[in-house]
Amino acid sequence: MTPAQTDGSVLTPTVADGSVDHAIQAIVAGTSTDATCTTDLAVGPWDFDTRPGYGPGSSMGDVIPVGAPRQGELPARYRDADETELDERIRAAKEALGERVVVLGHFYQREEVVRHADYVGDSFQLATAAKGRPDAEAIVFCGVHFMAETADLLSGPDQAVVLPNLAAGCSMADMADIDQVEGCWEQLEEVLGDLEAVDSEGRVPVIPVTYMNSSAAIKGFVGRHGGIVCTSSNAHTVLEWAFARGRRVLFFPDQHLGRNTAKAMGVPLTQMPMWNPRRPLGGSTAQELQDSRVILWHGFCSVHRRFTVPQIEQARLDHPGVRVIVHPECPMEVVDAADEAGSTDYIRRAIDAATEPTTFAIGTEINLVRRLAAQYPQHEIFCLDPVVCPCSTMYRIHPGYLAWVLEELVAGRTPNRITVSDDVAQPARVALERMLAAKPVVR
Repeated sequence: MTPAQTDGSVLTPTVADGSVDHAIQAIVAGTSTDATCTTDLAVGPWDFDTRPGYGPGSSMGDVIPVGAPRQGELPARYRDADETELDERIRAAKEALGERVVVLGHFYQREEVVRHADYVGDSFQLATAAKGRPDAEAIVFCGVHFMAETADLLSGPDQAVVLPNLAAGCSMADMADIDQVEGCWEQLEEVLGDLEAVDSEGRVPVIPVTYMNSSAAIKGFVGRHGGIVCTSSNAHTVLEWAFARGRRVLFFPDQHLGRNTAKAMGVPLTQMPMWNPRRPLGGSTAQELQDSRVILWHGFCSVHRRFTVPQIEQARLDHPGVRVIVHPECPMEVVDAADEAGSTDYIRRAIDAATEPTTFAIGTEINLVRRLAAQYPQHEIFCLDPVVCPCSTMYRIHPGYLAWVLEELVAGRTPNRITVSDDVAQPARVALERMLAAKPVVR
């Protein structure tokens, strides 16, 4: 089975191997001279499921909240199966389930999982795909926890959303919890006055905007306070929406997406103070908050924080004429030094549209970069970061877990179901529907 595109069609296979897992195994075996951030990536994620932490990979140094979900023990028949056996089991289970199940796969998933997805895309596209399959009894979301929550919010009440590994969280999403955000809101009200008061131009003092990479509780908060969710695809459109309704924006949890997007819209850096939830007034003065246009939360993506300006300089030195494209979750200096910045889907489309053989240096998660290199052999495509270091939590979704949940569904059982309580779901859906209506401008 070849990987599906976001419209459900099929990509043309190539002889190149886009598997990050194979690359890591080769590094550990000594048959590759590449480097990896940790050799622990070579073992099954079940070795880490009972331990606190995000697991090996880019986020392994981040501090995980107490009480974060953990995965129960995976049966030995899945842990011990090789890649070929798991592939066959997944195919057989999908065939048995037919239209009763839809498998969604994020761009950052490992190749051995993506090949079985009915839809592959970024968070915006998969949110749309989840909403567009009301006939499916189960939605198996090969991504991370907040994405599965979003699918539950947008799917029908009789549909079950399944996350193959409950330990697949997101360190960025965990950097803004609901207590911190509510505390921030209270402090802003002390500085800015009644946050629901409308001025002569019809705008309130502040509109909350949360990145898709946030919990359902945060999305619910945003919905209750007149705000909206955004993705990296539609962040510009969403900020325009918010500025039309508020004098300033509180943007969380990713500071870099907020800063890069607002800067491109002409907002000066002096009007983008940082909010550190561990400091009074977020570490800013009352005057700085009053003068602000965008208040940035102190959060980040550990994958995209790995990319640096020296990496871009080295790519240009080694590959004259290279086209450098990075994700807007990268630090501002990296975005400024690149030729282009855009969402994962933007990156994919840019490569697909290149009519002449081109060298691309890409600043985003390694699974997507290696897959693109395999799919477009006419181009030279490589990751800016020379160290093979995938997203820790995306990498927790292993084909062993996918085979397990699909065979459980065949047997009439629904493991790892993700549900959002009604009190959170109602306002969160409001914020998400606003997001879905804010169509990104296709560049």
